[in-house]
Amino acid sequence: MSTRRIACLLGPTASGKTAAALAFAQRQPVEIISVDSALVYRGMDIGTAKPTQEELALAPHHLIDIIDPTESYSAAQFRTDALKLVAEIESRGRIPLLVGGTMLYYMALTRGLNDLPEANPEMRAELDAQAARDGWPALHARLALIDSETAARLAPNDSQRIQRALEVFMLTGRPLSAILKDPKKSQESEPEFVPIALEPSDRSVLHGRIEKRFDQMLKAGLIEEVESLRARGDLTPTMPSMRCVGYRQVWEYLDRTIDYATMRDKGVFATRQLCKRQLTWLRSIEDRRIVDCTGENATEAALVEIKRAVQM
Repeated sequence: MSTRRIACLLGPTASGKTAAALAFAQRQPVEIISVDSALVYRGMDIGTAKPTQEELALAPHHLIDIIDPTESYSAAQFRTDALKLVAEIESRGRIPLLVGGTMLYYMALTRGLNDLPEANPEMRAELDAQAARDGWPALHARLALIDSETAARLAPNDSQRIQRALEVFMLTGRPLSAILKDPKKSQESEPEFVPIALEPSDRSVLHGRIEKRFDQMLKAGLIEEVESLRARGDLTPTMPSMRCVGYRQVWEYLDRTIDYATMRDKGVFATRQLCKRQLTWLRSIEDRRIVDCTGENATEAALVEIKRAVQM
């Protein structure tokens, strides 16, 4: 196997990934590859906590603003794109650094998705019909009976991922979580990816950050951003882009089904639930290097681990 080592800075929302990555970029010739399923969408900047123009100028960034909100982007596509980018960045004599919190993307990159079946339109139509009749929480409950590990990582209304997990089981007879743990076929050209996990020793500190950041998003114009997206006329609240945390709660508010205070509270709660699921994924990565993201010197500690990972 190749001895090339690529650092992957992983962590839940508001754990300080961007600060650590940019601190490293100010010291070394780095190009950052985003591992985030929300940052791929153009026109969705505030609610995804997308890096600012000033932050983007500190280092080249990849897999940000690559698709329209009407489009979809899969873990398999991420794997293909990330491996290609790593090779291109290395060919330029620069250091690739993967940064993000979409753990399914990381699992796809490091374990591969070769054994997953292709989408089955008939089966998906059947699941959609069942969801229309019973609701996605009911299908989530069914998933919990056959694949409790995957169900624990998904929100009860995460229609896209619930559908895929059920589809995989129906097609293969095996839980998605079990398939993702299968040994990946060796690829001589692939590097070794070193996971650096930003995890909180005190989750209440992270919860406080999440609440503060969501309030900052609202002040920065999140409602206006969603209004602009709605005004396009080609987006619906069932699309993966509009189901991103924050966007679906503001959409409800603009539909006048909930008031402002409820929207704000639901947005904070949904972000905390996302954080919980991200940590569940993270803690399943046995070889990760842990950095306390709530510690006083979290950024410096992360820098030490990144340097160790790339053997500098």
